[in-house]
Amino acid sequence: MPAPVFKNGPGIRLPFNHSLPRQVLTMTHFIKSLLMLLALSLASWQASADDLFDILQLALDNDPVLRQAEASYRSNRETMIQTRSALLPNLGAGGGTSRLTSGPTSSIYRDVTNPMTGESMRVLVQREHSFSNGVNNHNWGISLNQSVLNLANWYNFQSARATNRAAAVNLAAQEQELIMRVATAYFDVLRALDLLEVNIQEEEAAQRSFEQTSQREEVGLVAITDVYDAQAAYDLARNTTILQADILRSRYEVLEAITGQSHPEIDVLRDDFPVLDVEGSLEEWESQAMENSLAVTAAEFNLDASRKTLQARKSDRLPTIDFVGQFGHFATQPIVSQGIQIGGGSSDRTQLALNLSIPIYSGGAMRSRQRAAEYGVMAAEESLELTERQLIQNIRNAYRRVATDVLVIAQRQQSITSAQSSLEATELGAEVGTRNIVEVLRAREILFRALRAYADARYNYVIDSLILKQVAGILTPQDIIELNNWLQEGE
Repeated sequence: MPAPVFKNGPGIRLPFNHSLPRQVLTMTHFIKSLLMLLALSLASWQASADDLFDILQLALDNDPVLRQAEASYRSNRETMIQTRSALLPNLGAGGGTSRLTSGPTSSIYRDVTNPMTGESMRVLVQREHSFSNGVNNHNWGISLNQSVLNLANWYNFQSARATNRAAAVNLAAQEQELIMRVATAYFDVLRALDLLEVNIQEEEAAQRSFEQTSQREEVGLVAITDVYDAQAAYDLARNTTILQADILRSRYEVLEAITGQSHPEIDVLRDDFPVLDVEGSLEEWESQAMENSLAVTAAEFNLDASRKTLQARKSDRLPTIDFVGQFGHFATQPIVSQGIQIGGGSSDRTQLALNLSIPIYSGGAMRSRQRAAEYGVMAAEESLELTERQLIQNIRNAYRRVATDVLVIAQRQQSITSAQSSLEATELGAEVGTRNIVEVLRAREILFRALRAYADARYNYVIDSLILKQVAGILTPQDIIELNNWLQEGE
């Protein structure tokens, strides 16, 4: 079975599209699709314990940090859509209706003489105001506005699109960070399990030594001080076991916080897991990191967005041309006054126009916004420079850590062999009387310290190997799948 780390090596491109031509392709889609395909091949293997593959699947759906990042990205993406709307036609419609009533507050009468009888009589000339008598008017219309020439709006859209691409890359970085958080939490649990197992073995060995020393003291073979020394070693080992058990519970809780589920049993790392040197030179990894780093890519997009914003502020001084089209329909009822009909009827109105606007002076606001944009470009350039310098530093440190881990693991193995031989020789010397119990306890402590250091070094190597790929920008779920093949169900 091939080793899970550095299989791709320098030159392999991250399957995330940094250019993002039309549609944002985040690494989440890649992760989920890959895991769904690989799940079919792993479906035949069932185990009671959870493995790294299972936990990563749960984390993709349940990790609140990633879900928050996705929601923030989608929210920020709407800014690009809003700026694009300034380049597209705006179509609106409206209408209204009104009712007009008028009249005196009180009815108006006039005294007239009846020509037939010659009697005087009051005649109603105009009734008092009433809502029953009125005139209904209505109108409706549509309008179309289209920007024909507005470079400021165009550059604003280009800036928002570059910012959106930077946000997409940052989201992909969050997804790589999720892989690292899952792997780190998983192997921290295994680290705590191994250390607890070593501590238990040390405690059991210390207990046996204490019991044997007590029995020998009872028959007068050793002094009481040897019993005290053996008991002190046992008490210390017991205390260390209690502390390590609490650490293990904390490591399990970290894993649970990522997936939202408990994982009482997880698969362990096989003893034959290979520890290999890094493939490729440091210069090759530096070159690959500069090409694939998500942090550098995001900084480049942010710089592009700042430059487009500067162009937009410079364009604020340029003329703009807008096309305006309107159509309206108006209908009014005639007003009847003293038997005379006034006004009324319906009419249509259309308007097609090109409006030219030339900004001349705005109290210094345009020049101030341009200076602010220039400073924004300077800040983005320095941010990119800082990101590149930090990337080189981080890739060198990560490369050296993995190379050091390989040497440390080999040395830890040798130290275990040496400590084991020393303990056996010391115990034999104690039996023949040339060594005392204190020397035996010290030799045993050195052995178990070497065992703990070896277990710690193995998991440092696994995590540092993934960190190296993350810094280089080539960490993918495939690395987790290959690493998962080196796990087995614990005994």
